[in-house]
Amino acid sequence: MTTHADLAMVNLDSSDPATHAAFYAHALGWETTHSEAEYAMIVADGTSIGFGLVPGYAPPAWPDESGAKRYHLDLVVDDVAAAEKDLLAAGATRPEFQPGGERWTVLLDPVGQPFCLCPRPQG
Repeated sequence: MTTHADLAMVNLDSSDPATHAAFYAHALGWETTHSEAEYAMIVADGTSIGFGLVPGYAPPAWPDESGAKRYHLDLVVDDVAAAEKDLLAAGATRPEFQPGGERWTVLLDPVGQPFCLCPRPQG
């Protein structure tokens, strides 16, 4: 017998859960359902992302040739340039190193974790 699990949610380590959650709630258009200094959560359509405080949390370096990156999110958007402008105003930063050329844009969220803006596939 093969057991198949269902993904309940994703939890991300953070130095500032409330700010981290607010940023991704803005970026994804999701609802913030819990927001405290130690833990925050956003939800949409039955999927949740939690952000938990980890004392001494340090984001990975970008770029990091040693491969210490822990995760990254790819966000598909209709207009990468417009999304970049909006998310920079919401607290993201744009690192100098951009490996995707015109295929995607790497930004750093408010706690320094990389994520990518990708054009939504057409058709």
